[in-house]
Amino acid sequence: MAARPNLPPRPIIVKKVIEQAHAGHHGGAWKVAYADFVTAMMAFFLLMWLLGATTEKQRKALADYFAPTLVQSKQETAGADSLFNGDSIVSVDDYPHRQGQTGSKSLTIPRDARGGPAELVSRQKEVEKFREDAKSILQRIQKRGDLKRLAKNIRFSETTEGMRIDVVDDSDFSMFAMGTGQLTPQGSHLLTEIAGALQDVPNRLSVRGHTDAAPWSAASGTNNWRLSVERAEVSRNYLEFRGVAGNRFSRIEGVADREPYVMNAPLDPRNRRISITLGWRT
Repeated sequence: MAARPNLPPRPIIVKKVIEQAHAGHHGGAWKVAYADFVTAMMAFFLLMWLLGATTEKQRKALADYFAPTLVQSKQETAGADSLFNGDSIVSVDDYPHRQGQTGSKSLTIPRDARGGPAELVSRQKEVEKFREDAKSILQRIQKRGDLKRLAKNIRFSETTEGMRIDVVDDSDFSMFAMGTGQLTPQGSHLLTEIAGALQDVPNRLSVRGHTDAAPWSAASGTNNWRLSVERAEVSRNYLEFRGVAGNRFSRIEGVADREPYVMNAPLDPRNRRISITLGWRT
């Protein structure tokens, strides 16, 4: 048998097969896009249903609820650094804004609810008059040497209900004897100067009492609600005694410690204060 010639070795061919994961056949970016599309369609049909199932008044209320409002806040507000601190009538402060509170609130006001040019001019005149009254009060206090240092305890702010004058306690000053409705000498002197500036102002007045969150013993027979109302009434009565006509007062109320001036410190003395609001006339 003839010898086979020398042949080169045959090449070795390796065939590599890469199998895709089982989920690859069923997943993909299209699922994310489809889910977004279905969600958007659901929201669209929900909106169409709401438009058809609600009245015009309800739709307006929904639109006002979701409309942008002023939400900025400041550490020191209500004219703490200077008269009104350069704020306008829609400025906000650090007080909590619960329903029905006498405080400055950010509002969404429809165009047709703002009134015509005459109403806007009248309101602007009131704002200017209120600012003059605020300056008058500060000037009266600063002219008295024994009260000059307490000018910082008088805070002014323009609110949705009118101009609010807050007489705020601190660690060195208290309007009332601790835990009572008895005015201190300095507290009565401050109210005297405020009453002198408000005697000739025709606006309606409301007085609100605030306390801190200091607890009472069960044997004391009283609480912060009663104390805040008592202090508001004593303040109203003293203003009337000093020349403010009694028929100008529209409301007195006490809110205890439910609307603190310093939100994160319920025992802070600044939470004890009397708020006197001159209501808008227009």
